[in-house]
Amino acid sequence: MYDIIEHKRDGRALSPEEISYFVQGYVAGEIPDYQASALLMAIFLCGMDARETAALTLAMEHSGDVVDLSGLEGIKVDKHSTGGVGDKTSLAVVPIVAALGVPVAKMSGRGLGHTGGTLDKLESIPGLTTGIDRERFFHIVREHGAAIIGQTGNLVPADKLIYALRDVTATVDSIPLIASSIMSKKLAAGSDRILLDVKTGSGAFMKDLDAAIDLARAMVSIGEEAGRETVALITNMNRPLGHAIGNALEVIEVVETLRGHGPEDLAHECCALAAEMLVLGERASTIDEGRTLAEQAIANGSAFRKLCEIIAAQGGDVGYLEDTSRFGRDAIAHEVEAPCDGYLGAIDTTAVGTASVELGAGREKKDDSIDHLAGITLLKNRGDAVRAGEAVAVLHTADTERLSRALPTFQAALTFQENEPEPEPLLFARVTARGVERFG
Repeated sequence: MYDIIEHKRDGRALSPEEISYFVQGYVAGEIPDYQASALLMAIFLCGMDARETAALTLAMEHSGDVVDLSGLEGIKVDKHSTGGVGDKTSLAVVPIVAALGVPVAKMSGRGLGHTGGTLDKLESIPGLTTGIDRERFFHIVREHGAAIIGQTGNLVPADKLIYALRDVTATVDSIPLIASSIMSKKLAAGSDRILLDVKTGSGAFMKDLDAAIDLARAMVSIGEEAGRETVALITNMNRPLGHAIGNALEVIEVVETLRGHGPEDLAHECCALAAEMLVLGERASTIDEGRTLAEQAIANGSAFRKLCEIIAAQGGDVGYLEDTSRFGRDAIAHEVEAPCDGYLGAIDTTAVGTASVELGAGREKKDDSIDHLAGITLLKNRGDAVRAGEAVAVLHTADTERLSRALPTFQAALTFQENEPEPEPLLFARVTARGVERFG
């Protein structure tokens, strides 16, 4: 291990054998944290080339269980988002593509920092369970076309161990380490093809567009190296997506979107992501055709019916989707008003996500409980005109102390200006094995 650390410290490329030795030894407890930390810092400072990153990903993928989806018919397509504020696209996109015949066997995660988690949103539906064993998971996908569950079994233990070490050694922000962390889990989950939604902007982990494209290129390269066709869309997180931030609030907004009257930005992005998945699943031959099919699935009600079908199969009370007023509301609904006439300008989207966590919608510590009704309803978003005293948002919480913490955080996140800000696209770029296509 000393020699491996020395090689990377001196800027040399590690061989697949050296990388496998490190991953296997660390998972087995044979390599101490101080040596693993030294290697991670050397990787952080010296980087890894594409072959090294692929080798690290594959070694991590095979550090535990690997899901075999070959017994399920069709081309299984997975989707992953790098995390954002108000990003509830998986809950809408999965039923859209499943309604159109593309199976999705999706394993999702919980909220991380200021970003929400798909499992937390789902679990705001009474009765629903995401802790489903593999046999039941396969059955639901086979019978209903899709399921969204938590990670099962001993999937990629190397990632859990390495990420915990990165978190306390200032080595999180490394593209090879981020890419291998994400892609090892996607590859181990067993789908045939992969769509990546890479967020960039003030609410994303990748604040810079070029850095987000670099990460996307690294992950696409890993997927292709592993024999999985992989596509990435670079999407805008300089503003929250949609109007709702918080678990039950976001489920309600997904229902509205699948019923054809959700926020325009959310509907647009969901159809763009669904179109890519439909092409990957060979249900559509072009992106335009895929978008048309996705829009039709919303318009004819089949996407919403498929959502209800999936939720029922996982034990959820579909009555909450058919009548979203059953979710109820938290005791406190505090309106935030515009201080002046003008426009809502720049938004610190990370701070908005932090305010939602402070209201109770997320976890500040790993073992914190979640208030599924807490969160934020945006009445205005970036670029919207406002009047002094007009409500721009509603903060929902059950606790006055939480409100007193979150309110200044949220207020500081908003910028108001006299002139209308320049519009920004929702989609910045598309990354495939063939290269980068920038939009706008």
